[in-house]
Amino acid sequence: MAAKLAKEPEILELSNGSITAKIATWGATITSLLVPDAHGNLADVVLGFDTLEPYMKGISPYFGCIVGRVANRIKDGKFTLNGVEYSLAINNGPNSLHGGLKGFDKVVWDVVERKGGECPSITFQYHSKDGEEGYPGDVTIRATYSLRHSTTLRLDMEAVAENKATPINLAQHTYWNLAGHNSGHTLDHSIQIWGKHITPVDENTIPTGEIVPVKDTPFDFTTEHKIGARINDVPGGYDHNYVLDCGDEKNGLKHAVKLKDPSNSRTLDLWTDAPGMQFYTANYVDSISGKSGAVYVKHSGVCLETQGFPNAINQPNFPSVVVQPGDKYKHSMLFEFSA
Repeated sequence: MAAKLAKEPEILELSNGSITAKIATWGATITSLLVPDAHGNLADVVLGFDTLEPYMKGISPYFGCIVGRVANRIKDGKFTLNGVEYSLAINNGPNSLHGGLKGFDKVVWDVVERKGGECPSITFQYHSKDGEEGYPGDVTIRATYSLRHSTTLRLDMEAVAENKATPINLAQHTYWNLAGHNSGHTLDHSIQIWGKHITPVDENTIPTGEIVPVKDTPFDFTTEHKIGARINDVPGGYDHNYVLDCGDEKNGLKHAVKLKDPSNSRTLDLWTDAPGMQFYTANYVDSISGKSGAVYVKHSGVCLETQGFPNAINQPNFPSVVVQPGDKYKHSMLFEFSA
């Protein structure tokens, strides 16, 4: 199918008969995802809005979108690369968060390919210009959502740095509630994370540079626990980067997390090739009017943001997020649903 260049943002549908996703050209955002439980009952398992207007007005706390050029936080909105200091917009306390004031979540992406058939897919593309939000160099980003199997959604992201070295760290920022987006808090969901270490943070949620074991702490999800079991032992709730260091591999992707809702046994297994994952329990969501009259409150969803480590551009001991001119950044994730 011929490329369709961005005009007015729109919501597109991707379905294989088992699961149905609605994905907007605004932010390459998953606005709805219908997934069956063991009895075949469908529920929309992602938080979001019925129309594009709230996303475009900035009411959304990154519901369902792709964030970049650099996901998560950069300390003081500053970094130095090849001897040049760059300054970014400050939009999260003293930090720059998720690409700045107008990150990739707040732009219209072009639809460059749509495929039907047994493995339907949609490919979005965005060109980020040199200097955009303070970042160096032109970057072309592609994101392909595909339905690989009856209940599997895959996302493949790639970005090419065209003319300058630049940090690139994309993340998919869906808020999951496997009981259904309108079913209240997720503290009863159980979760297992294949990470034996986290990157602890300071008072501004910036990693200290340490990598510490989770053993014997409230951050230990190497075996399955309810999200709410120890959340009160974590000031403010979970909003931490896990080092994905102990998962099985499949097709080049490692097992990052298993999320399960006890009320209907709906389960999400997430596989990725990213080194880290931000586990965030919607601590700052406060009475947001969402789809079909639902009101989203604190802990209404769970974010599982596979990523490079936060503030890696300023932490030489973290895996580098710098992409050299002509090189390609790649990041894939597989969302497997079962019940």
